Amino acid sequence: MPKKLTIYDVAKKANVAISTVSRVLNDSPYVSDETKSKVDMAIKELDFRPQFNARKLARSEPQIIAVAVPTFTTPFFNEVLKGVKDELMDVDLDFIIYNTGSADPEENFKNFLDRGVPDALLIFSIDITDEIHSRIKSMNVPVVLVGSNHEEYNYIYWDNYQGGTLAAKHLLDKGYRDFGIIRSHSKSKITDEREKGFRDTLTEAGITVPEEKLVTGITKKHAGFSEEAGYEAIKILKDRDTMPEVLFCTNDAQAIGAMHALDELNIKVPEDIGIMGYDNIKVSRYLGLTTVDQQMYDVGIKAIKTLRALIKDMEQPSKHVVIPPSIVERKSTQKPK
Repeated sequence: MPKKLTIYDVAKKANVAISTVSRVLNDSPYVSDETKSKVDMAIKELDFRPQFNARKLARSEPQIIAVAVPTFTTPFFNEVLKGVKDELMDVDLDFIIYNTGSADPEENFKNFLDRGVPDALLIFSIDITDEIHSRIKSMNVPVVLVGSNHEEYNYIYWDNYQGGTLAAKHLLDKGYRDFGIIRSHSKSKITDEREKGFRDTLTEAGITVPEEKLVTGITKKHAGFSEEAGYEAIKILKDRDTMPEVLFCTNDAQAIGAMHALDELNIKVPEDIGIMGYDNIKVSRYLGLTTVDQQMYDVGIKAIKTLRALIKDMEQPSKHVVIPPSIVERKSTQKPK
């Protein structure tokens, strides 16, 4: 028996999103003539016969949520997407994930939008430039931002500046005075605010982090938010002979890699050096890593609840939610007396 064709086959053949195929099948006005021609040609070549369920996808209410995310392989985004998945489990909505990548997420996201108009859109950690804003507004679909903010959209945003501030205050309270920072490769609003909050708080205490103790690993995977980058950063500090009294890592993955490198060098945590992470991913508790909690799972749930409310009423005022950070204190910053 020949394989039953679906709109997924048509979408693949035409190199468009499945939501675009469903719109063509339902004569939606939100599809360009060029794209419609590509889809019609794919339908003809495949001899595709649309079923009722395929047409259902483009009803007035959204059926498929497009989730744009820089990566879905890191513990941080894994935890957020678990919240998304679990909140969608009991409702008549599906979701597809588009990986924008960490190297140039804004440009890749624009390429995604060029492929068709989604039913509803959840956007993670992508700065909303004027160009992106213009494209999203022209689509006229429900949109929720997570990890970025723009006054015209519903958003859920982490207070990264406050998170950096709390991290610095915690380490100062523990008696640390000689600091280093492991940074990411990418410069973004999120990482800039996190580091600025940390360094501004140290400045108020009369402390400056020397340039030689601001370090980035070599590996560029996940923009330097990786175990490999944290591991390499320790080796760089060792080679420079500038190992600080305590290290603030801009995410937990860096901190985990750093702890492994320190163990290889027989430098003990926290006896010889303190380590602090950021995110509070699940494994951090088993390593005794002090960190800043981001409530990732709960944010995924909040994002879908916000999007569902917007689907029901797109005219409601935009809701802006800021997630307050908190310190989770564990062994890694217990400075010996």
